[in-house]
Amino acid sequence: MKIIDTDSHLTEPPDLWSSRLPKRWVDRGPRVVWHDPSGMERWLIGDRVAAPVGGTSGAGRYRLPGCPKTWAEVVPECYDPKHRSAWLDEHGITAQVLYSNVLAFDAHAFMALDDPALAIACVRAYNDHQTDFAAAAPGRFIPITNLPFWDVAATVAELERCAENGHRGLLWAATFEKHGLPVHTDPHWDPVYDAAQSLGLPVNFHVGVGKTEEEITISRAKGSAFDPAFNTQRSAMGWLSNANTIAGLVMSGVCDRFPDLKFVSVESGFGYLPYLMEALDWQWLGSSGREQYPDRLLPSEYFRRQIYTMFWFERSALSMLHQLPDNVMFETDFPHATSLTPGPESEARSPGVIAQQLLDELGSDLMDKVLYENAARLYHLD
Repeated sequence: MKIIDTDSHLTEPPDLWSSRLPKRWVDRGPRVVWHDPSGMERWLIGDRVAAPVGGTSGAGRYRLPGCPKTWAEVVPECYDPKHRSAWLDEHGITAQVLYSNVLAFDAHAFMALDDPALAIACVRAYNDHQTDFAAAAPGRFIPITNLPFWDVAATVAELERCAENGHRGLLWAATFEKHGLPVHTDPHWDPVYDAAQSLGLPVNFHVGVGKTEEEITISRAKGSAFDPAFNTQRSAMGWLSNANTIAGLVMSGVCDRFPDLKFVSVESGFGYLPYLMEALDWQWLGSSGREQYPDRLLPSEYFRRQIYTMFWFERSALSMLHQLPDNVMFETDFPHATSLTPGPESEARSPGVIAQQLLDELGSDLMDKVLYENAARLYHLD
C-alpha cells in the first residue's frame, strides 16, 4: 500500500543560514540564541525574536505548548534525511511533501529585514537546503518552494529557479492584506499564478502562514501558560481558517483566469468541505449568480476542477470522502505535536495503522486515490 504524506515539516538546523549565506551577510543572517525570558533557544531574525529552535519538533514527546528547549533535544528525524527516511519506513509512508517552519510561520521577520537583498538571499538559502535534503534520499521527499512574496519579480524568478531544481509546488499565504499587500485573489499576484500554471506547480495554502508579528506574539504569550482551552480553540479555528481562503478562490475569478492552476488547502481538514461546497452553490444560485455571471461555473465545480485538501486525524467525516474522491489527500503533519506520531505524549495512531483501517472501511479504489494517486497526479510523481 503506497502512501504519500502531503504535509510534513523540515526543521531548520541552527547553521542553515550561517553555512549558506554569502560571507558578507553571515553575521546579519538568522541565528539561534539563548532567550532568557522563555528559557529556551530561539531564532533571532534581524531584531525580532522568533520561534523556539524546537518549537515545531515535539511530535510524540511533548503536549502543546511544550517543545524541545534546545537544539540538542530535537530528534534527528526532524532534520536528518537518513533518520527521516527510517521514520517513513517505520510508519509505512512512501514519500513526503516538505514544508518549512521558521520561514513559513515567521515570514514577517524576513520581510522586515533592513536589507531586501539579504531577505531574498535567506529565502534562496532555505530552498537550497530543501533541494539538498531531497537529493539525499531520491524519491522520498517532495520540496515545496518558499518565496519572497513581498517582491513579485523576485518571487517569479525564485519559483522558476526552484522548479529547475526539482521543487513540486509553492508555499503561499492568504493573509497578505495584513502586511499591507493586496489580497491573495487580487490581479497583483497574477504574474506568480501565471508562472505557477506554466510550470505545473500547485499553490499551497498552509494554515498559519502569513500571520503578523503581533498575532504570533499574543498567541505565544497566551499559549505559554498552557491553557488547553486556548490552545484547542486556536488550533481548531486555525484549521478552519482556510474555508475563507477556498471560498475566495472559487468566487473571485482567479480560477477563471487560471483554469489549469491547482490550489491546495494544507492542514485544514476535510469534514467541513461538503457543507461549504453546498452552501456556496446554494447562495450562488439563490443570489442570481448565474444570471449576472453566465460564463462562470458553480463554486463546487471550480473546487472539483482545481482545489485539493487533506486530512489526518478525522474519522467521523470520512464516510463523505466519496463526494470528493479526486480532491482529498492524506497527511501526518510530522513533526508537529499535533501530528500522527505515536509516543508517550501523543494520542495518535501510526499513519500506517490509520491507512489500513481506512482501507478496510472504505475500500481500495477510494483509498488508493486518497493515500497516493491524487498526490502523485498533483505533484507530478512517477
